[in-house]
Amino acid sequence: MPCSAVTLSLATITAIVAVALMAIAFSTDNWLYVEVKRTNIQSYAAKHNDANSQNLLDNLNAKYYYFTRTRGLFRICYPKERPPVSLIETYLSPVETHCNNVDYFIPDENNETKEFNEDAMARLHMARSTVALFIVAFFTVFIAFWTGVVGCWKRSPGNVTATAILLLVTCLLTAGAMALWHGVEFYEKEKVVGEEYYQQWNNLLRDNCRVWYDWSYMVAWCGVGLSLVSAILFSSAAICLRGEREREEALNMQYLMPVYPQKQQYAYAGYPPQHYPAGPYYHGSQYGPYNY
Repeated sequence: MPCSAVTLSLATITAIVAVALMAIAFSTDNWLYVEVKRTNIQSYAAKHNDANSQNLLDNLNAKYYYFTRTRGLFRICYPKERPPVSLIETYLSPVETHCNNVDYFIPDENNETKEFNEDAMARLHMARSTVALFIVAFFTVFIAFWTGVVGCWKRSPGNVTATAILLLVTCLLTAGAMALWHGVEFYEKEKVVGEEYYQQWNNLLRDNCRVWYDWSYMVAWCGVGLSLVSAILFSSAAICLRGEREREEALNMQYLMPVYPQKQQYAYAGYPPQHYPAGPYYHGSQYGPYNY
């Protein structure tokens, strides 16, 4: 089997899996898992009957970030207890979890962002850019699909090479989106960008909260890696196709080469060349050039 057929098959399968993984990660809500030990906070507030404890109890049921939650690019979901309806309006997601939308302030109808500090605005711009880069990456994948179909149908090294370049661009775009997402995470943890983020949390909330990366985050990075592998495989397939085409053209040239007749000497029947009669031969002479 030609190497181009095997490599193209592997490249196509890898690209399909990569796009599927990126789409799953983009649309699901399990990038971060934030576990809040509400029972510990309630026990502490019950033991210390002071103003600080009363404030903790009030916030425990009045602030959404005192609830265990998962977070994606578009939604914040509550797999355990959910905030009261009076606090925040939630809805059922496609996987039957109560969620509320992440606010990107697009459009900013009430001009709420004018009160944001510089760090908060930087975080917001990075969060918006993360989503934008993923959308552009899906657009390049869409174009790569058509160039790949044409390349496989026509066995065209040029189209296959274009597909490899587009998938490499997709990999770079999604890797950039992941880098921006980590930038958002850094700002939320290390900068003052809002009361719902780590720097402005109560110390007791910090001590009773655990944050880790969830499965959507892992799936996203797998998609980025497989898109790079697919780009390499398509590039290898283009090299194989080009090599096979050159070998076919060289083989066809052998059949197209003209064959010229060569001059040959013909002898009389039964006589070797050295016994040819000397002198000119006259038509009609039976015994040679002279008649006696």
